[in-house]
Amino acid sequence: MRALVLNPDGVSLQTDRPVPAQRDGEVLVRVVRAGICDTDLQLIRGYMGFTGVLGHEFVGIAEDGPLTGRRVVGEINCNCRRCPTCLTGRPTHCPHRTTIGIVGHDGAFADYVAVPQHNLHLVPDAMPTDVAVFAEPVAAACQIPQQLALTRGDRCVVLGDGRLGNLCAQVLAGVCDTVLLVGKHPEKLALLEALGIRTMLLADLPIDRAADVVVDCTGSDTGLPTALALVRPRGTIVLKTTVAGTQRLPWASIVIDEVTIVGSRCGPFDLALAALEDGSISVTPLISARFDLSDGIRAMDAAKQRGALKVLIDVAPDA
Repeated sequence: MRALVLNPDGVSLQTDRPVPAQRDGEVLVRVVRAGICDTDLQLIRGYMGFTGVLGHEFVGIAEDGPLTGRRVVGEINCNCRRCPTCLTGRPTHCPHRTTIGIVGHDGAFADYVAVPQHNLHLVPDAMPTDVAVFAEPVAAACQIPQQLALTRGDRCVVLGDGRLGNLCAQVLAGVCDTVLLVGKHPEKLALLEALGIRTMLLADLPIDRAADVVVDCTGSDTGLPTALALVRPRGTIVLKTTVAGTQRLPWASIVIDEVTIVGSRCGPFDLALAALEDGSISVTPLISARFDLSDGIRAMDAAKQRGALKVLIDVAPDA
């Protein structure tokens, strides 16, 4: 099969990669469409030391199991469901987990990917595949209200006008009345302004330390220091950014101002699919380019370019 594979020498397109062997409880999924995420780009830079098939945002057709022949999306954390961590309701942090396309598990930039049956979610029949492929990043955005007891009066700032920042701002705007998205690219900010969400260029941002919640979606090691300059004392910073390398900053202000820092990653697919189905989250304007899997190297290069939002990889025709 075809696959985009990350090795120490970089990314290559392999055309003779074996179809992934299925572990116990796994379903073989024929990939239809996949999305390139900033995490994929960080992996190429050395994050997590991953080698193997990249890709964790996907829509595919289940080849076996109870959903055979149906379109599915899949959660990325493959857990054991038996250990104390799983049994106490924290399966995304299972110490035995692998993570599709990120840790110990080949991903979806390939003709086929093997996914645990319990990770799969059925795509509503009327939902376009170009919408369903956003299920994983929308779920990540939906995780923020699951972690924080947000109120309508909370003042939220989202740093970063890329794919995830856009989605986090949309989700937060459904919960809080005051949401500001801060970025560097007017054309990206315009997408949120069209949805009625306030935006501002980073260069114009006043430093008034009035935000109750600041969400870092910058994908940069500058995000956390900027967030610390904006959050009020006893406010909360939500970290969505993962970067390769070591980050250093003065920690005294976190202690002095009693700032809460919350790591946030994967989220609820059921809520994400519901939001995509009812149209409360707008995703198709984020699609900036698409490539066939056979042209996957160019797709990865396109995703690195300034102005790129979501680059899709077409793998197979829809069912």
